[in-house]
Amino acid sequence: MEAGVGAGTPSAAAWTPLATRADRILFYAGDATINLHRTETSYYRNNLAAAPPKLWVVLHPTPSDPPYELLSVTADPAEGEAFTDTGSNLVESVPMPPEIAETIAQFIATHHVERPFLKRRRPADRNGPEKARESDH
Repeated sequence: MEAGVGAGTPSAAAWTPLATRADRILFYAGDATINLHRTETSYYRNNLAAAPPKLWVVLHPTPSDPPYELLSVTADPAEGEAFTDTGSNLVESVPMPPEIAETIAQFIATHHVERPFLKRRRPADRNGPEKARESDH
C-alpha cells in the first residue's frame, strides 16, 4: 500500500481510512489545491520530464487528533525539498496522476519564458587586495 494523489473532488472526509492491512492503514488526508507560479515553470518542466513525474505531499504535525494535517501538495521539487527544512513535516513524493500532469503541461505551454543563465560575478573586495594582505600581518 503506497501513498498517492488523486485528481478530482473526493466524496470522503479528511482522515477517512481507505484501506487496511495488518501493519498499516491508508488514509485519505484531505483535499489540496496545487498552486502553479509562472516563475517556476522550468522546475515543473524538469519534473514532467522525469519518469515518472512527481508531486510532493506535505503533512504537518498537530497537537491533537488527527496527528497530522495536510499542509500542501506541490509539483515543484525545490518547494517540496524546502518543506523538509523544518524537520517536523512529513514530506513524501508520489507519482503524479496523468490528469494533473496534463494540466501542468498546459500551464507551462502558456506561461513558460526561457531565461538565459546569467553567471553572477562576485563584487571586488572593498578594501582591495593590498589592504586585505596588510590586515593579515
